[in-house]
Formats: sequence, C-alpha cells, structure tokens
Amino acid sequence: MTDAELRDELLRRMELDQEVRKQLGPMTDAEFERWLEIDRDNTEWLAEVVERRGWPLITQVGEDGAQAAWLLAQHADASPQLQRDFHSALGRAVEQAEASRGNLAYLEDRVRVNAGRPQLYGTQFEGQGDGFRPWPIEDPGRLDERRAEAGLGPFTEYEEMLRSIDRER
Repeated sequence: MTDAELRDELLRRMELDQEVRKQLGPMTDAEFERWLEIDRDNTEWLAEVVERRGWPLITQVGEDGAQAAWLLAQHADASPQLQRDFHSALGRAVEQAEASRGNLAYLEDRVRVNAGRPQLYGTQFEGQGDGFRPWPIEDPGRLDERRAEAGLGPFTEYEEMLRSIDRER
C-alpha cells in the first residue's frame, strides 16, 4: 500500500467512524451494533497497518491522515491491549516530531481511563446533562501545566466547549 493509498483509507475509515457517532438521539440496537462493528474493523485494520508499517507518520499520510489514525486508535476501546500498543507507537512518532503531542495526550487519557486510572490531561468525560463530568484527574493542581506542555488549551475552556456540545444534544 502506498502512502497515498494509506492516507485515503485512513480518511475513509475516519469518515465512517464519525458518521456513526454524529447520530442524535437514542440508538437502536442495530445502530449500536453497527457502531461497534465499525470500531472493531477499524481497530483490527489499524493494528495490521502498525504491525506492517509502524505508526502512520505525518510525512507519509499528511496531517489529516495522521489525525485519522489517531482517531481510530482513540476509539479502539474494545481492545485495550491494542489501544495501549497504538499509544506506544504514537508516542514514538511524537518523539520523531511525526505526530501530534496533543493527540498523544488524548490517547494517554483514554488508555488510563480504560484501565481504571486517573487521567493526566482532563480530556475524557462521562455522563450527560447534569451528570456530565470529567473522569478522575491525577494531580489536578498541575492539570493546565500538563495540558500546555501537550499543546492543549486551558481545562476550563475545554470543559465549557464540551458542556456546550452536551447542551446542544
């Protein structure tokens, strides 16, 4: 697979990923199963890519392709070991300046939350409406410092943005 073909496939898979997540209102069982099927398929496919080629780098697949790869990894919740493997591969790409430090922060939090550990960057929330809140955060006094190091804005701004999206639903 050429880099251009890989980029195209990453973008196609990201589009499917986002399409199923944009549905408003309650999902039917069939719609929810479709969501899970898309995530499983994307996770298995990305695992094969990473095993054969390594993490899709910005210089190979462009910023949008690298963003798509991260999104597929972010939604690999049903396969915690693969998600941790993706985290490691993405971390190596960040060290080479070939991936986004912010994306690594989001994936770090996702891996931690899925393992029952407090998150570092405050990117992961749970619930809806009045129950909408961040998953537990390690050392909250240094949260904005860690977020800044990862290229993320202040937590209060991020939280307000997420709450406004939640209110629109």
